[in-house]
Amino acid sequence: MPNPLDDVTRGLRHLGDRLRVGTSGGDGADWLADQLDSLRKPEPGPTLEELQAELDALVGLDTVKEQVRALLAFLQVQAARAEHDLPEVATSQHLVFLGNPGTGKTTVARLLAQMYRAMGLLRKGHLVEVDRAGLVGQFVGLTAIKTDRAIRRALDGVLFIDEAYALAGPEERLDFGAEAIETLLKRMEDYRHRLVVIVAGYPRLMDRFLDSNPGLRSRFAREIVFPDYSTDELLAITGKFLAENQYRLGDGAEETLRRVLANPQRGEGFGNARFARTIFEQSLNTQALRLADLQGAQLADLERDELMVLRSEDLLAAARAVGEEPEARRSFWRR
Repeated sequence: MPNPLDDVTRGLRHLGDRLRVGTSGGDGADWLADQLDSLRKPEPGPTLEELQAELDALVGLDTVKEQVRALLAFLQVQAARAEHDLPEVATSQHLVFLGNPGTGKTTVARLLAQMYRAMGLLRKGHLVEVDRAGLVGQFVGLTAIKTDRAIRRALDGVLFIDEAYALAGPEERLDFGAEAIETLLKRMEDYRHRLVVIVAGYPRLMDRFLDSNPGLRSRFAREIVFPDYSTDELLAITGKFLAENQYRLGDGAEETLRRVLANPQRGEGFGNARFARTIFEQSLNTQALRLADLQGAQLADLERDELMVLRSEDLLAAARAVGEEPEARRSFWRR
């Protein structure tokens, strides 16, 4: 009668051999991590309806939401066709996000990863965010290793490459970014059922990235454009920051905030929601400095409401600190 411990012994010996020699896809530790991870049951996550509601609750991004809804509807219809033995239309799930900083690209990528999980397209639906530094090495041979490791972390989820255009270096000098792109393209094919890649960056520079390798454009079937936020939308975003942290605007401060948010020139240098957060956080500093000037009994007798109020002077000082103080209001209308 065979001894069941013999199977355990053989399994441990096989595991030890793999750990010593590694595998073609990575070192032994990576292989062991993959095996252990495959045994874990993914934790239950939010439903597709809950994730859709979270997307809809984001400020602005109306065109982005519409494109995401169209993508999900297409994938759902293709899944339904497969269930009825109808041919599926082969299409890439990899995406290009085009937009300036602070326009919600990472937030939407994280929601999409979870939506893919909720639809059964990805097992875990987590997001791994990297940039050039996370993929490109400084020495020959290191880039492929770093890129492979990033991809392994993202398996069964989404690899989000921010500022992906930085991988396409100038043609006149040696750059290891091209090696990262080649490795990425190969792994996208190797793990086509376990990996979704989203590349993001400025529209102008992303065109250069997609043209840097003949295989890139065919891998990324859809482009989603993230527009700059309007001043009203930035006001709403700042309102969320205020509410989440139990602050509020004092008398006349909303109009001041509107002028501060409208002041920067829109374009590649504009931070959008990042700028709104910077102004909010700087305003907390300037409010603290204002209140710190109070002495003795005045400081001790501060009302709870005074600790919550941001005044116009706090907002203007915050804008001044980041070099974006709006011009003083004119006393006449310009035609």
